[in-house]
Parts: sequence; structure tokens; C-alpha cells
Amino acid sequence: MNLSRAALAAGTAAASVVLVSGTAFAHVSVQPEGEAAQGGYATVNIKVPNERDNASTVKLEVNFPLDHPLASVMPQPVPGWKAVVTKSKLDKPLTLHGKQINEAVSKVTWTADGSKIGPGQFQQFPLSLGQLPEDTDQLVLKAVQTYDNDEVVRWIEEQKGAEEPQNPAPVLKLSAAGADHHGGGSATATTAPSASASVDAKAGHEDEGGHSGTETASASSTDTTARVLGVAGILVGVAGVAFGLLAGRRRSA
Repeated sequence: MNLSRAALAAGTAAASVVLVSGTAFAHVSVQPEGEAAQGGYATVNIKVPNERDNASTVKLEVNFPLDHPLASVMPQPVPGWKAVVTKSKLDKPLTLHGKQINEAVSKVTWTADGSKIGPGQFQQFPLSLGQLPEDTDQLVLKAVQTYDNDEVVRWIEEQKGAEEPQNPAPVLKLSAAGADHHGGGSATATTAPSASASVDAKAGHEDEGGHSGTETASASSTDTTARVLGVAGILVGVAGVAFGLLAGRRRSA
């Protein structure tokens, strides 16, 4: 009996650990599509899971740091949700493409407009970001999630050590700047074959006289044919003369 109770207690404890771990991992996060490079541009998805089994998510706020400002934050339309972009004044103007920008996006708010994130579901909210800062390797995007029962969960805790906080803020990791500064990695230049090379690939290289290999081969074939026909004509002519002489001798006899 004691063994059965111990096994039951161990099973319950293990199940509790699994549940707690599942809850800990199910938090608001940011995931780039491809590479998010310093000094470039990127498309990211704000992934919002619903952690409640008795309520639905109806609002999300994502805050952007003004110490590493982004001049452009554009949300992609999501059916059933309304997006509002909020800008704030900068203490220090931002220079982008030779122009000074005095304000930057500080927050994007999505509010349910005919839709919601129900229990056991998640929703992604795409964003186009740029120009990404060059003086940091990450952006902390603090988020606030609101449920239809008025419960508010603040995903704003920054990770300081190895242990993840209970409500961690979404973090966008930035890779090293690429050569093109467009956030998609440096493109490998490929030289297209020239027109003459394409022609040579199909027709062969030109000889010293300016004729292509195909033309030279064709001319050579024609010349050979002419020679064969000429020799054949001579042989036919000789045979005709011999036949005529032979026929004349027979008549004289």
C-alpha cells in the first residue's frame, strides 16, 4: 500500500512539473521570418498563445524601446483584428537615409474586431521592422495581453541570468550586419553569361576567320560532298567513253 501511495505521489508531482513547464513555455514571443540583421530590415511575427481555458485573448500591446528606436513599424492586416500604431517624440533625432526623424514607433496595439484567441489557440501578428539598430544585438519588446474576463498578463520581465522569469518579455535577437544592410544576409553575386558566350555554347567557338564552329563544320561537309560527287562524275564519264569505244569496235567487226 505504501508503495502504491508513493508511486501515486510521484506521478502527481511529475504531472505538476509538466503542467508548470508547459505554462512557462507558452508565452508571447517574437519570431523573425528569415534573418533579422543589424542595420537592415526584417519581417517578424508576434506569436500570442492563449494560456487560459476559461477566457479568450481580445487585446495585445507590444512596446518598442525608444533607446533603440525604429523609424518604421508596419503591421500586416490580420482578419478580425484592428491594429493601431503609436509614435512618440525622440529625445535625440534619428537619421535615416539622410533625413532626420524626430519620432519613432513606441507601441502597436491589436484589438479584437470580430475575432479572438480562444482556449487552446494562438495567433500570429506580422510586422515589418526597419531600420534595425546597429548598436545592439537584441530588442526587448514588452507586451501586455488582455483577456475577455478583464485579466491582464504583462510580459515585461527581462531575463538577467540563466533562469527564465515567470513572465518573460519577447526578445528579438539581431544577427551581425550583412554587406547589403537589408537584413536578409549578403547576396552572392552571380555573373550572367554574356550573349556571345551563350551563342558559343550553342553554336561552338569561332575560328580565326570569324566563322563559328558550326559554320566551319557545315562548310567542310559541303566541300567533301562536292569532291565525292566530282570524282563520281569523272568515273561515270570515263565509263561512258570506254563503253562508246567498245561499241564502235563491235560495229566495225
